[in-house]
Parts: sequence; structure tokens; C-alpha cells
Amino acid sequence: MIEVRPLALPEVIEIVLPKYGDDRGFFSETYNLAGFSAAGINTTFVQDNHSYSAAKGVLRGLHYQLPPKAQDKLVRVVRGAIYDVAVDIRRSSPTFGKYVGLEVSAAKWNQIFVPKGFAHGFVTLEADTEVIYKVSDNYSPEHDRSIYFGDPELGIQWPLPREDLQLSAKDAAAPLLADSTVFD
Repeated sequence: MIEVRPLALPEVIEIVLPKYGDDRGFFSETYNLAGFSAAGINTTFVQDNHSYSAAKGVLRGLHYQLPPKAQDKLVRVVRGAIYDVAVDIRRSSPTFGKYVGLEVSAAKWNQIFVPKGFAHGFVTLEADTEVIYKVSDNYSPEHDRSIYFGDPELGIQWPLPREDLQLSAKDAAAPLLADSTVFD
């Protein structure tokens, strides 16, 4: 049975799955349509993504896709640990511009569900971290957007100092929330 924990922004959910181990190792069912549906997550996933970060401090995000190619994401870590962030980018929402952060790790065996209408990003807390995530729509370059991770309006408290972060050129040049096209 999966354990579902709504976070400070209740649409963003932490999921903890059972893990059955013995002297050989372990087994865990990381996704089950019926189980997730019973928990209120009624998303059809169409693509799995896998990212590897060699160093601690690799920051990826804040990313999202605009409608009609918006994506729900189900994120888990199979090696290492991340600090995962979801930012509400729905202008009509009372929590617009607010964020929630959660440590997701192989050791905790937890996942985070980030729904459409939220920008998503993470920073690696350990070297050699691997993240696997499901998305509900395929990647679409024309709908792909980013928001600057250090936007002072967002006030995200990343767990590592700025000088220790490694970003792509795209993420380093991302616009502030105020200058971004977001959800209505």
C-alpha cells in the first residue's frame, strides 16, 4: 500500500512506497496505476526520463511546459539524493509564486508528484545521483519554459550556496517569474 503525504502546497504530494528486503536485496513496486489512482493520482504517464549528475550541486530547473503540452511529473531517485522544488505558477491560484521543497533520495525511497501548473527543479545533494521521472506528455521544445532558480520573488532556500551550484547555460539565463509566460 502506498503512503501519500500532501505537502505545504497540497497539490504536490510525497509518496512513500513499500520496500521488501531480505539477504538477497529488495523488491519494490515503484508505480502501479490502480494503486496511484486509489490514492487520487489519476495521471496517465507517457514517457520516462532518467538524469545522471556526476557532482553534488548540479541544479536542474526550474522547468515546465505550457498547455496544451503541460506535464505532470512523478520523480524518484534511484541513487543519491536531491532537494526537489515545485513552484506554483498558476496566476489564478492563491499560492501563486509559492514553493515547496522536499528531499527525495534512494535511502528514503520516496517520490514526489508535481502536477501541471508547477515549475519543477532540483539540486543534487550527493555526487553520482540518478533521477528517474515519469511525465504525462512528451517533451515539446515549443512549449518548454524555464524560470530562474534564484528569482528573489520566489525566495527558494536551496540547501547549497550559489557558488557551489552547477547550472546549464539555459538555466543560468532563465527569466524571472515576473517575465515568464505561465498558467492562467
